[in-house]
Amino acid sequence: MEQEDQEAQRPLLATAAGSSGDGHGQSASAASSSSIVVVVASTAVAVAGSFEFGISVGYSSPSQPGIMRDLDLSLAEYSVFGSILTIGAMLGAIVSGTVADRFGRRFAMAISDLLCILGYLLITFSQNFWWLDIGRLSTGCGIGLLSYVVPVYISEITPKNLRGGFATVNQFMICCGASLAYVLGTFITWRALAIIGVVPCLMQLVGLLVTPESPRWLARFGHPGEFEAVLQKLRGKGTDISGEAAEIKDFTEKFQHLPKSKMLDLFQKDYIHAVTVGVGLMVLQQFGGVNAICFYASEIFVSAGFSSGNTGMLAMVAVQIPMTGLGVLLMDNSGRRPLLMVSAAGTCLGCLLVGLSFLAKEDHWGKDLNIWLALAGILIFGGSFSLGMGGIPWVIMSEIFPINMKGAAGSLVTLVSWLGSWIVSYAFNFLLVWNSYGTFFIFATICGLTVVFVERLVPETKGRTLEEIQASMNSSLTGPVHK
Repeated sequence: MEQEDQEAQRPLLATAAGSSGDGHGQSASAASSSSIVVVVASTAVAVAGSFEFGISVGYSSPSQPGIMRDLDLSLAEYSVFGSILTIGAMLGAIVSGTVADRFGRRFAMAISDLLCILGYLLITFSQNFWWLDIGRLSTGCGIGLLSYVVPVYISEITPKNLRGGFATVNQFMICCGASLAYVLGTFITWRALAIIGVVPCLMQLVGLLVTPESPRWLARFGHPGEFEAVLQKLRGKGTDISGEAAEIKDFTEKFQHLPKSKMLDLFQKDYIHAVTVGVGLMVLQQFGGVNAICFYASEIFVSAGFSSGNTGMLAMVAVQIPMTGLGVLLMDNSGRRPLLMVSAAGTCLGCLLVGLSFLAKEDHWGKDLNIWLALAGILIFGGSFSLGMGGIPWVIMSEIFPINMKGAAGSLVTLVSWLGSWIVSYAFNFLLVWNSYGTFFIFATICGLTVVFVERLVPETKGRTLEEIQASMNSSLTGPVHK
């Protein structure tokens, strides 16, 4: 750990050997600044997709009254519209790794943008149930692709000292997009909100025209000259990239003579630790109750005794955005593991308080006690989840899988995440009827188990290159790359 801390405190970018004196120092500083600009700009383009993701997730809640009224939909028909996004996301997740590996990270983001644009245009001009659902399915396919490729792209272009914070901006922008959709949806029509959903896609498509491709993808798929040029562009003209370039080359050369990876190869001894961590975090994230809390927060507030769910929803949004921002700032200082454990412990407490609120209402513990327990529980859950469990599993997923397995592994992890989301969303109402407080006590138990899982199995990836992380989790990859 001491060695890792020293490594994390080294300068972000090493300037070329022989750079000394004031003139050279100023040149090195300018190079560092220019490189940060390129990385920031590339990340900003990538997270436009995350913002689109958030708008898509948040679209259905405020649009429900208008769509049901204008298209004369029954509640069952609108439920299909709301849930079919997840089905589309699972379809997008299945092909996400293959598309990103075969055509590149930038092209995968462009495909997802086109799918989302098509989906929102179909929704905007729909006059019946079928066009509405086809549009929602297309949008789901697009965000299924985005949910994999955005964190992977960011992790592959950023320096190790900034990778965690930059990758967590993905979750921050998802949160901002969902919040914007919820707020705007209370003021504008559902068709206008669908048009707004097209804007981030168009912005990302334009940005992708000048955004560099992932250097690690270029190195893996046979573009050695372009790989070094892109890496130099990302690190700055005056920066010595020889060490980082050699490390990436050494690591990728180990995979050149291996057969093409398949999904079943993930369960070999060499990769099982990474798969356990990646899939395990996604399962615990989804089955810890996040979608139950987020999708049904308004209903939970009403069930707990509030006259309206809007007040509680706005309070939750007000907590989530700053807590996600705090997670971004702390990611590369405190590390992934401490943030994950604190976040999981907080979500455990939040679920416990919500469960107690339903128990207090059922057993008549005291006047208004159940209302305050529900409000406190949901706000604690939302803030804690935003701090770590929302974004860090995606950061770690993008870091732990070697480049030859990243496509298959990313598809599996993303599919598991969306499948878990669908299962919890579908089953939650039935669980609430079965036992309202017992449901949240189950969620609290899973959140508690997450703390143990992280402590026992999840590696600390702060301040380490992707190659160092992947080699430390796979003995067959040790050699030139050291932990």
